[in-house]
Amino acid sequence: MKQDYYEILSISKNATPAEIKKAYRKKAIKFHPDKNPGDKVAEENFKKAAEAYEILSDDNKKARYDQYGHAAFENGGAGAGGFGGGGMNMEDIFSQFGDIFGGGFGGSFGGGGSRGRARVKGSNLRIRVKLTLEEIANGVEKKVKVRRKIQADGVTFKTCTTCNGQGQVMRVTNTILGRMQTASTCPSCQGAGEILDKRPKGADSSGLEVKEEIVSIKIPAGVTEGVQLKVNGKGNAAPGKNSIDGDLIVVIEEIKHDTLKREGTNLHFDLYINLSEAILGASKNIDTVSGKVKIKIEPGTQSGKILRLRGKGLPSIDHYGNGDLLVHVNVWTPQNLSKEQKEFFEKMKNDENFEPNPSKFDKSFFEKVKDMFS
Repeated sequence: MKQDYYEILSISKNATPAEIKKAYRKKAIKFHPDKNPGDKVAEENFKKAAEAYEILSDDNKKARYDQYGHAAFENGGAGAGGFGGGGMNMEDIFSQFGDIFGGGFGGSFGGGGSRGRARVKGSNLRIRVKLTLEEIANGVEKKVKVRRKIQADGVTFKTCTTCNGQGQVMRVTNTILGRMQTASTCPSCQGAGEILDKRPKGADSSGLEVKEEIVSIKIPAGVTEGVQLKVNGKGNAAPGKNSIDGDLIVVIEEIKHDTLKREGTNLHFDLYINLSEAILGASKNIDTVSGKVKIKIEPGTQSGKILRLRGKGLPSIDHYGNGDLLVHVNVWTPQNLSKEQKEFFEKMKNDENFEPNPSKFDKSFFEKVKDMFS
């Protein structure tokens, strides 16, 4: 089971952004590879701290984590993507969060104070994927066509002459305190340390070309409208041999169901029965996300009664089980009666069995409601 992000950084859920950054910097310095050469435990703690900081320093990711926990980022969920497990490696961590050390440590193992060349990351792509309630209930793997920039075949790069491959340029300025040396990102290669050498036909000025690709997206059960999932490395490429591809952000859209209405993990179904069925009882087939099921309508069922089918709703994305299907019974009152039907109901007007008895109904109704939420 993955360790809680707040526990990793030793902070509370109410920590401010400044407190989160301070806590991460403290952990990162403690477990930094330069301070713990060859220590695999320290390296793992360093990666955990970076993963926790990536989630908790982003308001949207933090909100999803607070609501769903680690499940919000599993199966391709938008988030850390798993440091050291096919997601970001140590270089990625330094590239993304290196500035947080304030120049106190290097940007690579044994860096000794200079981050050196940066790993340029390509831009993210965003698509929308529509899902039915049935797909949301079971989880689904979708294959989508994506037009993304990739490095063209035959493109080559050479060392940047401005920074000599360092990714940074040094400047010396005179101040009232004396001569000061500062480092800044190379303006020619944007920190990559290399520039385009040969550009194949059809490639742009960065050596990239647009290609269509089929991308497989695993969508976990229980997602909701607006949830964003991330497929690592399926966004646009960036120029350079050591660059990192951007990510594909998948926004979930929910297709409206013909008969079922969603409320969180619960589903609602409006069942209409005629007067005879309400009086005599009946068996009815109703829709669920797993197909039709038969339910029994007891004789004397009142309009407005709610039948609860436990576990027939949608699964929780945080694996807390399934919601319920709530069947709302509506008794349909006929508007056009034959002469014989009118005569029958005229006779029943004063019959004691047709007299409303709300006190009995209310007691039964509230007992049912109490049972539903027990």
